Amino acid sequence: MKKQKIEISDYCRLQIQGVKDTQDLLSGKWKKVIVVALFYNPKIRFMDLVRHIEDIAPKVLSKELKDLEANQLVKRTVLDTMPITVEYELTEYGKSLNKIVTEMAKWGIHYRETIFRS
Repeated sequence: MKKQKIEISDYCRLQIQGVKDTQDLLSGKWKKVIVVALFYNPKIRFMDLVRHIEDIAPKVLSKELKDLEANQLVKRTVLDTMPITVEYELTEYGKSLNKIVTEMAKWGIHYRETIFRS
C-alpha cells in the first residue's frame, strides 16, 4: 500500500517552530519554576531565591539563571554593598512568559486534583 503524503500548512510549521523555540528556552526541570518565582518575587536576592525554590541546589540555580540571563529573560544586578549583593528580576521579555506559566500552573493544579481524587 502506498503511503499518503500529508501536507503541513505554513501556519502549522510556524506553530511547531514556535513551540520548539519556547521549549528550548525553558527546557529542564527548573527554568519554568524560576520564572514563576521571579514573577511573584520581583528583585529577589540569590540566596532568597534558593530558599524560595524547594530542592534546588545553589549551583543548579546559578547555572539556570545564567542561561535565562543569556536568553534575555532575566536581569542580574550587582549591588554596591558589603558583602556584594546580587538581585535577579525578570526582563520585560521574561514577564511576557506569565500567560504561559500561569496556564501551565492552572493545568497542573487541575491535573493533580483530578489524579488524587481518583
